[in-house]
Amino acid sequence: MLENISEKTQLIITIIVLAVLFFAVVKNNTRNKEKRYDRKSRNFRKNFYDRRKQQNQTDKKRD
Repeated sequence: MLENISEKTQLIITIIVLAVLFFAVVKNNTRNKEKRYDRKSRNFRKNFYDRRKQQNQTDKKRD
């Protein structure tokens, strides 16, 4: 596929593709950091039981 394109153009295309991949990784990393923000200070066990309790209350209201 790239045999018909000059070496200079191949190099430019390669650099552009690498730059796009780099920015995709940086964007994904930023998104993942936002998801994990403040994760250490949250109490997952308490939140789980609170949600379970709330769900049981809504289930009892339906019955």
